[in-house]
Amino acid sequence: MKEFIASNANETVEIGYQLGLLLKPGDTILLEGNLSGGKTTFTKGIGKALNIKRIINSPTFTILKEYQGKYPLYHMDLYRLDENSHDYDLENYINGDGIAVIEWPFQAPMLLPDEYLLISFSILENGSRKITLEAKGNHYEELLGELK
Repeated sequence: MKEFIASNANETVEIGYQLGLLLKPGDTILLEGNLSGGKTTFTKGIGKALNIKRIINSPTFTILKEYQGKYPLYHMDLYRLDENSHDYDLENYINGDGIAVIEWPFQAPMLLPDEYLLISFSILENGSRKITLEAKGNHYEELLGELK
């Protein structure tokens, strides 16, 4: 497990960027935290590392946004799903040919792979974000070991 403190949005983007430099196709990143916790801002950093030129914003109302860069980025927001949601074919994007970044992942736990990197966002009293990264599986343990 690793923890970072980001005192502003630029620092949140930078931490996402550093992680994004290490990601490969098939990787799954789960983001959990309160609304406005920094999940989409963090994803912008991953997109920057993947040389994605489009603006990355929340897929809350579309459930999935796909971006092309060095690798495809599949940005999902499962906030509006429930455990009975099977109609979106999201499984095709998880462990696929790109990187899956999933906000509110535990809304539909049956979609989640056995191994992933869980990133939790907490808002501190001073407005900073505590970003906690927890690996589930050997691949993600190694990835965390490489993250500076």
